Amino acid sequence: MTASTKDLATPAVFGLPNQLTTARLALAVVLFVLMSFKFYQWALVAFVLAAATDWLDGYLARKYGLITTLGRILDPFADKIVVCGAFILLAAIPEMQPYLPAWMVVIIVGRELLVTALRSFLEQQGQDFSAVMSGKLKMGLQCAAVIAGLVFLSYPAGEAPQWVTYTLYGTVWGAVLLTLYSGVAYVRTAISLLSA
Repeated sequence: MTASTKDLATPAVFGLPNQLTTARLALAVVLFVLMSFKFYQWALVAFVLAAATDWLDGYLARKYGLITTLGRILDPFADKIVVCGAFILLAAIPEMQPYLPAWMVVIIVGRELLVTALRSFLEQQGQDFSAVMSGKLKMGLQCAAVIAGLVFLSYPAGEAPQWVTYTLYGTVWGAVLLTLYSGVAYVRTAISLLSA
């Protein structure tokens, strides 16, 4: 074991993956403050960094065997805080209302709450309720929609290029539809596990 690998693994609960997850929560606070004060370009940087830590902490945890109970709880919690919080703040901005109406955010947040509740219950029963591919793709499209929204807001009102507007429409609708699809997939999995 190399020195760098040893540093990653000692002790696991305080390992680099969990540190990155904690940093993502701190970045969420920075992101929300920046959005509240309309520093959209800096908010975009904060969100991209937060999304990058989401990929990196999972990769490191799997590669070095640093998966912990704390990480399994904290990682999805941090994801939901960052993404759902960003969508809620975006929907509250008047310029975003034609592209991201409140009902879309209700669907996104409601699906996250439902899947979290199902996962918690089923894993307490000893069932495996791991993320499925549609859930991972959903997360990717949700992140793309937030990024598109922040890019759109970075331009003065009415001056965003058409490609930015079209990208915003496409990613938001794609995120909502895939959120619904993955939610149904998780519910069907839950029903089959409960019926077994």
